[in-house]
Amino acid sequence: MSTHAPRPSYAAVLRVPHARRTFAAALVGRLSYGTVSLALMLSLTRSTGSYAVAGTVMALFGATSVILSPYRAALVDRHGPRRALLPMALLYAVLLCALAAVCRQPGTPAAVLAVTAALAGACTPPLGPTMRAVWAGLLPDRAMLQRAYSLDGVAEELLFVSGPLLVGAVIAVATPDVGVLLSALLVAVGTLAFATSPAAGVLRPAERAKEDSVPAGRGGAGQGSALLQPVVVAAAVGVSVSAVDLLVVAFAGQRGLGGSTVAWVLAALSAGSAAGGLLNGAVAWGSSARARLPFLSAGLGLCLVAAGLASGVGTLVVAVACAGLFVAPALTTAYLIAEESAAPGFRIRAGAWCNTAVNAGSSAGAAAVGLLVERLPLPVCFAVSGVVAVAAALVPGRRHGRSAGRTGLLSRRPSRSRRSRRSPSGVSDRP
Repeated sequence: MSTHAPRPSYAAVLRVPHARRTFAAALVGRLSYGTVSLALMLSLTRSTGSYAVAGTVMALFGATSVILSPYRAALVDRHGPRRALLPMALLYAVLLCALAAVCRQPGTPAAVLAVTAALAGACTPPLGPTMRAVWAGLLPDRAMLQRAYSLDGVAEELLFVSGPLLVGAVIAVATPDVGVLLSALLVAVGTLAFATSPAAGVLRPAERAKEDSVPAGRGGAGQGSALLQPVVVAAAVGVSVSAVDLLVVAFAGQRGLGGSTVAWVLAALSAGSAAGGLLNGAVAWGSSARARLPFLSAGLGLCLVAAGLASGVGTLVVAVACAGLFVAPALTTAYLIAEESAAPGFRIRAGAWCNTAVNAGSSAGAAAVGLLVERLPLPVCFAVSGVVAVAAALVPGRRHGRSAGRTGLLSRRPSRSRRSRRSPSGVSDRP
């Protein structure tokens, strides 16, 4: 059940002091994640002349970025964005420049490319989780935070659409390694502006937050059990979305349709996700985030099952667009649950675990569907990808200290008072 908020304004979120500057800076840095994959893949292919080598190097780059994400987030939780995020981003930018330099030299040993790419991926700054932690520190009531997370999610979708287009414009007038250098510049400039913004000061390093007592059960196993539901659902969304990418290509191939058809169907998925994210943020829900999350995951799964029954492109576009309506809301809600479940000094890590789950699910989904599509009928493959999301909806949502006392805040009148100072929380990889 939901009721419309009296003033569901995204502009109100951006009118919060320092919000526009900080959000814009974070988006500049995160645009790097939308440009780097394509630019690096093209650079590696051009340098090595081997798709196998390029794919292996990209896999190492992605693996170190995804697997080490919670550990990098822990550094930001512990030391704050200025002491941890800024050096991390500058090192990442330097390693990207080094990678661009070695890609310019034909005949560079594959081992050199692999080591450099792995080191660069290991330093990827967690800008997405850190920005969401800043939103949580800036906005005292849950309704406003929900809108901020929705705005953040939609903006991230647009970055991953516009990033490859920007790379395409660059390589039209220059070599692909220039795109890698552009990615390095974006992340360095964006992170510098973000980490030095006044709003970044709301994230206190964990050692300065020791005075805030942590009740028993707020960390350790209790923290993990509270994050189980959002992490599993985030992983299922990653599996489902990556499955759609490949299944749409297979659908077009079986019917002799061109690549433009694939582009239109995937555009419908992105458009549906953006629309769903904006709608989700503009509604004041009467139920808790933990109660909504299973329905969002199940809705995504059922739409994918329906997509498998599509008889033509038109019906497939409609079904995929409907599935998209649940993607951004599911991820936004997962991030909200992670934030409200996080103990002091754990907020950025909590968001990073959801990010890691999405990226790991995306990789696993692409690999699994790639095997299934050659062995099973296409409708069955769509159904399998949908069942993953439906199964994730069955994971029970366990409340955890901090979140239990805040359940239902979205249905209450927003508080006008500031909360007490708090301590801190990205696609395709989304660090």
